[in-house]
Amino acid sequence: MQPVRQTSKDGGPTAAPSGRLVLAATPLGDSRDASPRLLEALASADVVAAEDTRRLRALTSTLGVSVGGRVVSHYDAVEADRLPGLVAVVRGGGTVLLVTDAGMPLVSDPGYRLVVACATEGLAVTCLPGPSAVTTALAVSGLPADRFCFEGFAPRKAGERTRWLARLADEPRTAVFFESPHRLAATLAAAAKELGGTRRAAVCRELTKKHEEVLRGDLAELAAWAAKGPVRGEITVVLAGAEPAAASPIEAVVPRVLARTEAGERLKDAVAAEATAAGLAKRELYDAALAARSLDTPTSRS
Repeated sequence: MQPVRQTSKDGGPTAAPSGRLVLAATPLGDSRDASPRLLEALASADVVAAEDTRRLRALTSTLGVSVGGRVVSHYDAVEADRLPGLVAVVRGGGTVLLVTDAGMPLVSDPGYRLVVACATEGLAVTCLPGPSAVTTALAVSGLPADRFCFEGFAPRKAGERTRWLARLADEPRTAVFFESPHRLAATLAAAAKELGGTRRAAVCRELTKKHEEVLRGDLAELAAWAAKGPVRGEITVVLAGAEPAAASPIEAVVPRVLARTEAGERLKDAVAAEATAAGLAKRELYDAALAARSLDTPTSRS
């Protein structure tokens, strides 16, 4: 199967018509975060597909910009029905601008099916980057941001939430997820129980807005804070990754045993010397060293 090549706006392969789908990030709360490119796109797009048309009108009123094209709603319940018409606009050479209530489209918001449909036909899909609650919370959390995963919304039901937390127990990357304010206390309490109360986290509330609040601490502390309630506003939680499991005393000594055998010492003698020095059982150390040595020994293949 050949890859689908997207039409380029300039300098690359071109194909008529030159319609495109534009994914645009909108402010999380402070309208001053709207980019000049967003304002231009709102005024010039043939169709603006908005998760909530009322919020779009409020945003454009605050920004002092008039939407030049047709406005249609594009939320979860109507996304599938809207798909053929929006793709037809792009296929016909028009520009469809996709915006959500706040932040980047597709990040726990509608738009994925529309992007896939356009990409499958080789229609141009581009993005006006901007605010994202995920990266904003990650940046202010005080937790490692070099590697992270995004988990969407925490599961609503207790059983599903417990299983979801169990999968995060050994996740080494920082995890970011959204939560409803009225479920936050239950989620943090469950997280403290499943992951340990000392696991570090940050709760970010109302990011970029007037009442922005970032609380950093361990899960036990944050769960106790949330339990006092009520918690209000948009919530993003950042969870520290799992600490690497500490090597057992035997695992720590095995490399020294193998180093001695590679220098010519008999395995039995090397084990006896290292076990005595470390206060370990000789038989357990011998078995571990033997298993490790067999893994390092290449086997012949017939």
